[in-house]
Amino acid sequence: MASRRGSGSVTLPSGQTMAYHTRTHDGDELPHATKKTMADHLRKFEQLFTLTPQRMRMIVEAFKETLALGLSQPGQIVPMIPTFVFGYPTGQETGEYLAVDLGGTNLRICLVTLQGKGEFEITQSKYRLTEEQKQGDGQQLFDFCAQCLKTFIDTNYVDEDGKSTLSEGQVLPLGFTFSYPCSQERIDHGVLIRWTKGFGAGDTEGRDVAAMFNKSVDDLKIPVKMTALINDTTGTLIASHYVNPRTKIAVIFGTGCNAAYMERVGDIPKIKNLGIDDDAEMAINCEWGAFDSFKHEHLPRTKYDQIVDESSNKVGEQAFEKLISGRYLGEILRLVLCDLIDEGVLFLGQNTYKLETPYVLETAFLSLMESDPTDELLMIIGIFSHFFALDTTLAERQFFKALAKLIGRRAARLSACGIAAIVSKKNYLEEGCSVGADGSLYNKYPHFADRVHEGLQDIFGEKGKNIITHHAEDGSGVGSSIIAAMTKIRKDAGKYTHV
Repeated sequence: MASRRGSGSVTLPSGQTMAYHTRTHDGDELPHATKKTMADHLRKFEQLFTLTPQRMRMIVEAFKETLALGLSQPGQIVPMIPTFVFGYPTGQETGEYLAVDLGGTNLRICLVTLQGKGEFEITQSKYRLTEEQKQGDGQQLFDFCAQCLKTFIDTNYVDEDGKSTLSEGQVLPLGFTFSYPCSQERIDHGVLIRWTKGFGAGDTEGRDVAAMFNKSVDDLKIPVKMTALINDTTGTLIASHYVNPRTKIAVIFGTGCNAAYMERVGDIPKIKNLGIDDDAEMAINCEWGAFDSFKHEHLPRTKYDQIVDESSNKVGEQAFEKLISGRYLGEILRLVLCDLIDEGVLFLGQNTYKLETPYVLETAFLSLMESDPTDELLMIIGIFSHFFALDTTLAERQFFKALAKLIGRRAARLSACGIAAIVSKKNYLEEGCSVGADGSLYNKYPHFADRVHEGLQDIFGEKGKNIITHHAEDGSGVGSSIIAAMTKIRKDAGKYTHV
């Protein structure tokens, strides 16, 4: 067997250059046992992570029942939250609106100018959230949001001389995108049901997060009025429909996963007592990441998925999200590798301690593995050498790439099951519809969108081609602003925006 010492560099999509020093082996000269071992293990994982069309259709039926239950009764695992966002935008909404977006990774402040005819301009700033902020005191988290908002206004509402352009007593309308499940009795109110996406800020669950945010704003005397508290998925639905009126569903596949769509009020039994017109349409924030939580009756969880769940800060919860979202896919792959290391299959004679830290293998690495176009799989050499100080054989690298594809494909096909459940429930299949999709997985993971479409065709047959996903408009910023505009229009017209 011939081996080569080598060094080089690869360039990540971010533009970062990653140097590596490694020992590689000529593929034709690898011991046949190594090739055979990798092939045998790959077949095992193909069986473990592959979803058949029949299994997908079974998941869709269970998903539909869960959605219907969430609309019928309060307090369900998939809560199907009424948002008090009534109907779609006309596309003619205009004006200037602020948006605050508290996401899973960043806080974003936006100034959106709606120009009508589905057009807009946006100015924005991002602020990275620390792990301490995610896990610390809840009110301090909102204090940070308010301070960033104040900085943004002080920076963007000034003339060339640095003087404020706001008139005396002027109050800026604001939409607050809070991408976590809240129960709402009106559009400017929301009680946090539970944190998701790895958040755990204390003294917040069960409290009105709108009131907490407003307190932070008032303490700093910021001249804004929060008119709407929305989920990013609801914002994505509204923003995508503003630009493309064929959009009927919005989905997020990123750090978390979720969906929103428009439901007839008469088909939401749990709010019949509110006296809202049955024929009115209201956006529903599904919070479908919780599908199949606790009982685990429908989703194909492997032992690696169970470990992810049991080591999470929300054991038993967000079962669907933990199989799909960008927060967890890298960890699933890492657990598989650790299992094979323990079995004496991988990285023989090498120190693998750097791989033993949970979540050290990010989902972005899976994207890089799948998209590596080189025969020698140089990107994968670089990842394991640069980040984990590990040498790899070609057979191992081919296995890693195939395994990343299996885990990514399963996530996309499960995502298709969720979309199919809403499509089937709303009878959108015959006429077809567009699905506005956003999030890092959808936008950056190789072939994710194609695999979702493939999954929809496996579920529905040829008619599955009638359901087309497309890159969504900015729901957290633009969508929030459009909803703030829609709410203002409804209030000015004397129509209900709350109960």
